[in-house]
Amino acid sequence: MEVADIIIKFVLVVVIFAISLVIAMYSTYAERKIAAFFQDRIGPNRAGPWGIFQPLADGGKMFLKEEIIPTNSNTFLFIAGPSLAILTACIGSAVIPWGQQLVIGKYTIPLQVTDINVGVLYIFGVVSLGVYGIMIGGWASNNKYSLLGAIRAASQNISYEIAMGLSIIALLMVTGTLSLKEIAAKQHGFWYHGWFTWNFFRQPLGFLLFIVCAFAETNRAPFDLPECETELIGGYHTEYSSMKLGFYLFSEYINMFVSGAVMATLYFGGYNFPFMHYFSGNVLALLGVVALFAKIFFFIFFFMWVRWTLPRFRYDQLMDLGWKILIPLAIANIIITGVWITYL
Repeated sequence: MEVADIIIKFVLVVVIFAISLVIAMYSTYAERKIAAFFQDRIGPNRAGPWGIFQPLADGGKMFLKEEIIPTNSNTFLFIAGPSLAILTACIGSAVIPWGQQLVIGKYTIPLQVTDINVGVLYIFGVVSLGVYGIMIGGWASNNKYSLLGAIRAASQNISYEIAMGLSIIALLMVTGTLSLKEIAAKQHGFWYHGWFTWNFFRQPLGFLLFIVCAFAETNRAPFDLPECETELIGGYHTEYSSMKLGFYLFSEYINMFVSGAVMATLYFGGYNFPFMHYFSGNVLALLGVVALFAKIFFFIFFFMWVRWTLPRFRYDQLMDLGWKILIPLAIANIIITGVWITYL
């Protein structure tokens, strides 16, 4: 790899990291505004016009608050938990194809950090690691409420990862590849030879299963049992303060962002959009990036909409949904997809 390629990759990593943090930061503002709208309130309106500087004020508060580490906690693991959570949240975006390549002078810039032929497995590996940050932080706090939250998170993630993996198998049967770049490329445009090209129209049940599991994997309501305030005070991050608490909160919003990007790429064409054949070159690439982010923002809004609309599940309902409903439906979807591929 040439020096120019290394510099391009480094700049791309920095840009994606910065975008992830900015979107996570302003997702907190958006969530509070959306919640206020649903509840007939105003929401943040003091820090800047319409409260747009509220995330900066919240970030400053996180940085400046007193750092508290419980006396009986495991100090190393107490610090490692939120660090691992934010790390796994950020590295998930490495295989997302954000758009087609840009050509600037003699340089070709691929809008993807790395294209590995097992990108889907990479995403699942990162998702599986993410729960360790919660487990480690909850256990290291030496607090019974934090420990219960960590146990809930572990069992919830294990349960719903199975259904999520099974829902993806049917999609892979249709696409025939594990590369996110190839999956996005196969959904070129929107309509081709009398059929929709986006995978959602081939796998509507698979998408429904995937998005329900995504809610559970990101610990978003109605699957926010690991941080359930009604009986666990704050769940796995009860003992955390200052920026370590901020890392846990940021990781949740970054996970929402990455989940939206994955769902848009797998099921809704990624950077593809209707009538894209009218454009070419860098204009097409930039419009593709805009289209992908529009889809991601819709999914982030949907995450927030559901949070402020549906009540939280009971824990037994959560487990029943995962094991007794989603997994059988995912297996049935695989069988139906196999029959469809074979005979139709």
